[in-house]
Amino acid sequence: MAETAQLPAVAPNLAPAASAAGAPASLASWTRLPVRHTLTLAVVIAAALAAAVGAWLWAQTPDYRVLYSNLSDRDGGAIIAALGPMNVPYKVDGGGGVIMVPADRVHETRLRLASQGLPKGSVVGYELVDNQKFGATQFQEQMNFQRGLEGELARSIQSLSAVQSARVHLALPKQSVFLRDSQQPTASVLLTLHAGRTLDNAQVNGIAHLVASSVPELSIDRVSIVDQNGNLLSQRRDGTDGGLDPTQLSYVKQVEQSTIQRITDILEPIVGRNNVRVQVTADVDFTRNESVAESFKPNQDPKNATLRTSQTSQQQTTGSASTGGVPGALTNQPPAAGVAQIDGKAPGAQVATTSTAPSSTRKDETVAYEVDKKIEHTRAQVGGVRRMTAAVVVNYRKQVDAAGKATSAALPEKEMTEINALVREAMGYNKERGDSVNVVNAAFNEPEQAPAVELPFYKQPDNISLAKDIGRYTLFAALIAYLFFGVVRPMLRQAQERMAALPPPPQPLAELAAPAPGADSLQRARALARDDPKVVANVVKGWVTRDE
Repeated sequence: MAETAQLPAVAPNLAPAASAAGAPASLASWTRLPVRHTLTLAVVIAAALAAAVGAWLWAQTPDYRVLYSNLSDRDGGAIIAALGPMNVPYKVDGGGGVIMVPADRVHETRLRLASQGLPKGSVVGYELVDNQKFGATQFQEQMNFQRGLEGELARSIQSLSAVQSARVHLALPKQSVFLRDSQQPTASVLLTLHAGRTLDNAQVNGIAHLVASSVPELSIDRVSIVDQNGNLLSQRRDGTDGGLDPTQLSYVKQVEQSTIQRITDILEPIVGRNNVRVQVTADVDFTRNESVAESFKPNQDPKNATLRTSQTSQQQTTGSASTGGVPGALTNQPPAAGVAQIDGKAPGAQVATTSTAPSSTRKDETVAYEVDKKIEHTRAQVGGVRRMTAAVVVNYRKQVDAAGKATSAALPEKEMTEINALVREAMGYNKERGDSVNVVNAAFNEPEQAPAVELPFYKQPDNISLAKDIGRYTLFAALIAYLFFGVVRPMLRQAQERMAALPPPPQPLAELAAPAPGADSLQRARALARDDPKVVANVVKGWVTRDE
């Protein structure tokens, strides 16, 4: 009875225990589970959460596509450095020099990198001249200039869609002041084409002209172009390689196509679209003939002659005058002394006779007339059509009878004659040069074209992309549902079943101390001391501490 009387005094000291007992029953139940089951449940829940997070990250991971491949280390480093400020995620395949970015940002990234001049490629250009060191020799300056020129030409050639890479080698001889020692420069171009791509003759000639126009005194005939398989793409242009020049072949094709188009345009409004077939063959003369003729015409009529030069020369010679007499002794005597003249005459003087001096005259006249001269330079027309032939097939005319059945019938003779005349006029028919035209009316044997089948919705690219996204998120949701309903929930249910099978926890001592109608407080205190001695020890410890 004494112990029973002291029990109410224990109630105040058991307040902490009572508050602990008032915690949620679920937490208390979890703490009563064995440690092995608790750890297993925690590991499973953590694994489920990790799987859910991984699936979510996988669903959010973008699809990466190749941005650039076959990059040099220099270009790869520059591109990666540029992708950082652009906030573009990337992946690098170091083995193949491949950089990948999200598929939806490939084109945008390429455009933004192109605005920065990336990738530059392993080819260097005039930047060699920009970074020239002080003290470089003349030979080094010349070599850097040549390397820069080769690099710039290679970059220009690489801009062609069919060219993957290009290398240009220039042989620039040293300039000489002596003409006999001067040499012409030459160039060699090595092209690496994309898989399945080729260059036609016009493109090859374009590359040759590009190189020849960029190097002083370089002739187009001295440019050699080779592909990656060692095939010589350039041709000689001096006519020794045989065949026609690509420009000539293009001109022949242009003449034929223009004639075909003229005939088709004039016949289709009459017979209907796709009811006429035209083929034209043009024989074009590319022979270069040049002749020079010089002819002379004599001047038969002096009145109509044209005076060129006229020269007259006249010469007159006259002898000296002399006084003489009768030959004899008196004539040879010296003259006598002077005597005064009487009446102008000397007395006793003899009268001398004066003789006249002889004279001669010479006259030369030279007259030159223009001679008629005619010089003609005749150059035959290059590319003139020597002969042209045309073959035209006109389809039968389709008709629908009263029953709605489609039939075809030949064109009337009169209409065919008119079509023949139209063809002759459209092609520029010339009988003198031997042109020929053949117009035939026949039924076309063409298989009926099946109606265009619309692409099914499940094959359309947009629907396929949408289906991939839906499948990805559906798989993520299915995984989360499986982890929750198939793993976590069964384990929680199993843990609850184990907790239900455990014996009920001992009631706190405060509850035992409280008066309970029809209950034996002493028996309950003994049961509490037997089942949970720690509680009793705490109560006793509280008593001792309080007494002190």
